[in-house]
Amino acid sequence: MNTRVDEAVARKASGRYNCAQAVACTYCDIAGVDEGTAGNIAAAFGVGMGNLEGTCGSLVGAGMVLGLKLRDRAAAMRSMKKLMEKFKAQNGSTICKELKGLGATCPLRACNDCVADAARFLEEELG
Repeated sequence: MNTRVDEAVARKASGRYNCAQAVACTYCDIAGVDEGTAGNIAAAFGVGMGNLEGTCGSLVGAGMVLGLKLRDRAAAMRSMKKLMEKFKAQNGSTICKELKGLGATCPLRACNDCVADAARFLEEELG
């Protein structure tokens, strides 16, 4: 697979996509859906699940792609666990507000970098 990491980051940087949409839309063809559908599915998951309180949106977008591509709950869950473990090892957290550094002196990781990491790890899982 040709890497699409830069494409996912460019989508996020454009301001037209949230983190979940940037990842989901970049890989929508692999997931078997059109970009509009992928964008709508991922629309509520920007700024982390629960508006900063939960999982980073880029991870949610990657999980959506895994589920749609693999079409097997157990396989998707195994792949998502690996992806999240890699992401947490790289960034110190999978929680949006922790990544953004809210309540801390500095962020752990910028949003564009989170999108890049999630996209890279997604590509590794998709092979």
